[in-house]
Order: sequence, then structure tokens, then C-alpha cells
Amino acid sequence: MAVTDSTIQRYTHSDPDVRLMLRVREDDAAAFEELMLRYQNRVVSLLGHLVGKRDLAEDLAQDVFLRVYRSRKRYVPGSKFSTWLFTIANNVASNALRTLSRRKEVHVAPRPNESGALSIDGSFAAASALMPTRQLDKAELRQLVQDSLVVLNDRQRMAVLLAKFECLNYNEIGEIMEMSPQAIKSLLSRAREKLRETLEPYFNGEAKGTQTL
Repeated sequence: MAVTDSTIQRYTHSDPDVRLMLRVREDDAAAFEELMLRYQNRVVSLLGHLVGKRDLAEDLAQDVFLRVYRSRKRYVPGSKFSTWLFTIANNVASNALRTLSRRKEVHVAPRPNESGALSIDGSFAAASALMPTRQLDKAELRQLVQDSLVVLNDRQRMAVLLAKFECLNYNEIGEIMEMSPQAIKSLLSRAREKLRETLEPYFNGEAKGTQTL
């Protein structure tokens, strides 16, 4: 579908990253470096949750930005820059996961790394038995939710990450994942229910525990 002039103007005026990418289209190296500085850590984090390996995520992030640069001359601002970028990241991650699956490396959920993600080795339920019987602070709660993503399938995990950590709406996530907004809403609903079932033992245990130092 062709992007209208009004759409181009709207995103050019409203999104500073779109304006940077238009400078990249004109071979502005400084603009490309600025975009990488703004998004590299976010892309690596997203890919790390999806493929489960920090070193692979870093390699894939380089592939993402290489694709951005190679496609610069064809770039047309038909959406927010972040939506366009995460669409590329989603495609790169999907290709990587298919490659890993063909190699029979099926355990690709997050493993321990610099971000502290939980290993899939041993069940998530077994890990819950080690949870201290005390109230969780905000940092622990955030980490717990991140760790629980191991129970989701690839599409559910991607949708949750984009919704919660990138704060994208149904339309934006649908554009990235090539699904309708209603399908994204349903996907997120199933993901949230699965997360709720997974996290329930933690909070039940917390309610029964006592406050400790």
C-alpha cells in the first residue's frame, strides 16, 4: 500500500527519529550514529528476550541496523520510526528462531545473562519454590515479571515486550507483527492469562509469608 503525502508529512513533523532517518536516507552518517545510540540497547534487550542469548542478540542487533542502513534509500516514513525499526527486528528474530529450531536448539527462552533473565533449564515452577517468603520490592517484581516471559510462546512474548516495555498500542504492534489490532488484543489477553497463572504461586506464597530483613 502506497504511503500518502499527508501520512509522510504527519510522521515527519511529529517524530524526530523519522527526521533523523530521512537524513540517513541522504547519507548523513552522524544521523545514523545518533539513531543507533538511541535504539541499540532497546533492540538488544528486545532480541535478548526473544532469542534467549545475549551474544546472539548483540549480533542480531547489528544485523538489524545493517538492514536499516542498506534500506535507507527506499525509506518512506509511513509510521513512527520505532514501529518500522521493530518490524525489522521482529523479522530478524523470527529468522533466527527458525534457524535455531532447524538445528534442534529448541530451548531458546531467556537464560541468565547481564540482564538477569531466568534460565529455562529446570522448570519455572520449580524456581518458584526458592522464592523468599517476604514482600517483593518494585525491582524484584519487575524482574519476576521479566523472568516469567519464559512460559510464553514467541509471538506472545514479542507482543508483551512491545506492549509493556516499548509502550506500543494494538495498532502499532499489529503493524510490526503483521496481525490485526483485534488479533493482537486477543494474543495479549492469552499471554496475560498465562502470566497470571504462572505468577500466582509467587504471590500466594508471599501472602502467607512473613516480613523478613
